[in-house]
Amino acid sequence: MLYDEVIVQTIRVETPSAKYDVFAGSGLLAELAPRIERAVKRLPRRVFVVTSPEIWALWGKKFLRSFHEMAGEARGRQENFEAPVALFLPPGEQHKTVKSVERLLREMVKAGGDRGSLLIAFGGGIVGDVGGFVAATFMRGINYVQVPTTFLAQVDSSVGGKVGVNLPEGKNLVGNFLQPRAVFADIGVLGTLPDRELHAGLMESVKAGFIRDRALVRFMEEHSEEILAREPKALEKVIAASIRMKAEVVRKDERENGLRMILNFGHTVGHALEQATKYKAMLHGEAVAWGMVATLAVARRRGTITGGQMERMEKLIYRYGPLPKLKVTAARVMAATGRDKKNVGGVRRFVLPVGIGDAGVVEDVSVAELEAGVRYMLVRSRTAFKG
Repeated sequence: MLYDEVIVQTIRVETPSAKYDVFAGSGLLAELAPRIERAVKRLPRRVFVVTSPEIWALWGKKFLRSFHEMAGEARGRQENFEAPVALFLPPGEQHKTVKSVERLLREMVKAGGDRGSLLIAFGGGIVGDVGGFVAATFMRGINYVQVPTTFLAQVDSSVGGKVGVNLPEGKNLVGNFLQPRAVFADIGVLGTLPDRELHAGLMESVKAGFIRDRALVRFMEEHSEEILAREPKALEKVIAASIRMKAEVVRKDERENGLRMILNFGHTVGHALEQATKYKAMLHGEAVAWGMVATLAVARRRGTITGGQMERMEKLIYRYGPLPKLKVTAARVMAATGRDKKNVGGVRRFVLPVGIGDAGVVEDVSVAELEAGVRYMLVRSRTAFKG
């Protein structure tokens, strides 16, 4: 893959609390240190990088190269700067916990971290969520930067400032909002991403198109072969479009008081699936994909989409599969949806598509409607990929 043909795009994110740039393209790891320094004005003495052992084994040397060069230059000028200290978070939702956060915070204290330190979240969505939450809580908050390494993290979780961890009772029930100082999405690191993780990440871009960008839906329909073959220009277009959509929504509603809730399309049932299967049966993007299928059934029953639109949207979801078969009961999924953090005061808030490229939040989806959608999803999980 010739990633040098891809131009780095800069996408501006502006919210009431922060303004920062998302850089998407190739070659970003090679010049990471000077780019981060421009974003934070000056690199502090102590920089931490929260990452996973697998990502560090693949990309750690390339990640550190520009920092070693900068440290050498600093020593020549008799300045006090050291290369980043790596802190490791094992992969998997089971490690996205308060216990992991406490361990990382204590390691930062032992390594001499202070209120001027910088944290870099270098990994997938779990690393980004946990790393961001660590930054939000260490010394009551320090600067941090996102360097996402999975497709899902690049198009979704690294942008917007949501950080947090899970509880046994539900996903992302402990968290905060902390906008990063910058995001660096290097397409080059996707070359080592397993196919399953790429497909799961693409579901967030499918979601982005369904709720806010009809042009992205068409592009993903017409160019699925190039996208799945990881052609750089096709990936760059999908990534940039997804980030722009989210940046625009976050600009209008940073704290998820209204519009931003549409980004949760498919997530009510998706999060319930993850919890009901103890976070072991599927990737987040796969759970969201099945959640979208269930939601389409609810929307069709309500008449916010036509039969033709539902068929077209389902077809696109399955095009970027296959998705895992669901070995869970409707009762278990329904019980988990009751703990969805979007529910307020006993009211079930639910995101429904309105045609293709638009969505809205409703507060009157009944238990019967949602259960019908969940049962439709379970049937489709047994039949959608036969043959």
